[in-house]
Amino acid sequence: MAEERKKSRIDDISRSVYDIKDKVEFAYKAKTGLTEDTIRDISREKEEPEWMLRKRLEALEIFNALDVPPWAPDISELDMDHIDTYIRPKTDMKARWEDLPQNIRDTFDRLGIPEAEKKSLAGVGAQYDSEVVYHNVQQELENQGVIYVDFETAVKEYEELIRPYFGKLITPRYHKFAALHYAVWSGGSFVYVPKGVDVKMPLQSYFRLNAPGAGQFEHTLIIVEEGASCHFIEGCSAPRYNVANLHAGAVELFVKKGAKLRYSTIENWSKNMYNLNTKKAIVEDNGEMVWVSGSFGSHTSCLYPDTVLKGDHSTCEFTGITFAGKNQFLDTGSKVEALGRNTHITINSKSISKGGGTALYRGVVYIGPKASGTKGTISCESLMLDNESRSDTIPAIIIENDDIDLGHEAKIGRISEEDIYYLMSRGLSEEDAKAMLVRGFAEPISKALPLEYAVEMNRLIDLEFEGAIG
Repeated sequence: MAEERKKSRIDDISRSVYDIKDKVEFAYKAKTGLTEDTIRDISREKEEPEWMLRKRLEALEIFNALDVPPWAPDISELDMDHIDTYIRPKTDMKARWEDLPQNIRDTFDRLGIPEAEKKSLAGVGAQYDSEVVYHNVQQELENQGVIYVDFETAVKEYEELIRPYFGKLITPRYHKFAALHYAVWSGGSFVYVPKGVDVKMPLQSYFRLNAPGAGQFEHTLIIVEEGASCHFIEGCSAPRYNVANLHAGAVELFVKKGAKLRYSTIENWSKNMYNLNTKKAIVEDNGEMVWVSGSFGSHTSCLYPDTVLKGDHSTCEFTGITFAGKNQFLDTGSKVEALGRNTHITINSKSISKGGGTALYRGVVYIGPKASGTKGTISCESLMLDNESRSDTIPAIIIENDDIDLGHEAKIGRISEEDIYYLMSRGLSEEDAKAMLVRGFAEPISKALPLEYAVEMNRLIDLEFEGAIG
């Protein structure tokens, strides 16, 4: 029967918990658009120190002076004059879920964040629109000197600690989107792990954008001191609207001598989202930086985590997957700059496209003149599921040292018809067979994710095959 058929039209489909919209309520909303008055209003509303206002105004000048980078995807439909840059929800930050307003609490309950905190997390921050509304960290970590707070609190209470680092890795001149971020940033997380401390359970921040036509510009700053270790998880989602939304956060990561940092991300934005995020890490002697990234949803994405291997014997590992469906242009990849001696680089990137979507991998590896003994492997694999889709790989390898060992492999292909036939002969439908093969293709990424995020990623793949992502 018709009513029993699975819906396949994008317009008809809900993404279940992700697309449930809350009534848009706010305590304060800045003027729409991007002007000096708007910037001053945001800073005044936040009661920021003068130095932060100066940084914001300087970034605004840079934003107005810079052109959109030539490598950026088409964002011509994104009009900053119609983006709400700051929306403060109708609550202050709470340390208990039950103290949040019912509608906000229900949202995070549906997303499973409180339950994940109980089972496997040492600390959680939850942002709703422009501000963090919930933040909590285990007492044991605080006793060890670990700092995990929202970035608003960090600016006021840990100014001497963050000021030497804020905006140093990603400067406003990094590109136009970075300048935009520093002009209107709000929310985000600050993590400081003291020397020798091993944070055994992950920390997690979740960013939920609820309001239509709004932007989210959180700033994440993590400092892992000598010999310390930490795993930070970032989750993102938003309901679908018929107007453009914008995400332009920034992530600055400092990995000191012998330290280890793992940064896992699942970005599950809706298909009206422009995702123009910027991430960068710097790694000192014997330090380790691990990126795990899953990019789903969004109308247009532009994301290339950048790692500077400054120290000798420093390492970078990047594992990422991108799934581009109908009306999606996902331009993702990675950048590694090897400056120290005997560094090690591992890049494993996979992309999937279907329904006319475009998945583009853009990667840069730079081997500096002093980076002797560098070793690395780069693998880029793309899977196209139909004749309408597109997949491109644009790798760039710049080598200024001949004492290196670097391998590169790139593949673009389709699902084997023989494999589909074999699985269908065992009782699977064609769509189930394709989904199983895609999950196998994505397995290296799902194995690298925390369990609940691996489950979510597989669920998102299944939804894509049902035409169910909005």
